[in-house]
Amino acid sequence: MNLISSKVLQQLAPHGVLSAGVYLGNFLLVTGRSSTGEPIGIAPDICRAIAKHLDVELSLHGFNTQDELLEAAVSGSCGIVLVGSDPARAQKVTFTPAYVELEACYLVPADSPITDLSQVDQPGVRIASFYKSAYDLWLQRNLKYASLVHADSVKASNEIFISEKLDALAGLKSGLVSVSQDIPGSRILDGQFTGIQQAIATQKSHQESIEFLNACVVEFIESGLVADLISQYQVRGLSVAKLSKASSEGK
Repeated sequence: MNLISSKVLQQLAPHGVLSAGVYLGNFLLVTGRSSTGEPIGIAPDICRAIAKHLDVELSLHGFNTQDELLEAAVSGSCGIVLVGSDPARAQKVTFTPAYVELEACYLVPADSPITDLSQVDQPGVRIASFYKSAYDLWLQRNLKYASLVHADSVKASNEIFISEKLDALAGLKSGLVSVSQDIPGSRILDGQFTGIQQAIATQKSHQESIEFLNACVVEFIESGLVADLISQYQVRGLSVAKLSKASSEGK
């Protein structure tokens, strides 16, 4: 990678420290904590790789909600945050291309007549969903007939799906696999209704830093770092994001 400009360092690590935020609720990208309480997993390691490129120390922060995480980037309290990219969120921050993609799909109960993704968005169908998650934002924009029943956490959406006998539960495939084991006869529909693009975000005014971060994502994917991290942490239900031709040529 080319020499890092002083402008990028000023924007992302003004005091010689990169402050980076990750969402603790994404169990695919943050798989636990170290003995000192620092988040560990794919997303934290991506932050470490960026700090290494900048040749600065890393101050890693875990956030319990995605709204808090996003606001940390907006306010500048974190130079970068790793979160699912979405048009609604992109009104507040600027995103890099995705480094991984997560599969989002539906779980249906044992007696459900729904057998295909195309049958979910129908009048009268009620779907349990974690409010303002990346997949929920996609559903809010794209559902035409089905209705969403919102919950304030993944766990709460799982519970409301059962307690209110809803028609479908939206979620990340790996999480739905775990839920299905506790609901006899429940089925995960084949395919995905969307792929959640996990990316790096920073303040909109940080144009120089966006170019640097974009180049980082391209390098991390093309060098095999992202694939190696997925293998290292043995995470299922996500894949290395595909780079667009423009992203690759712009590195």
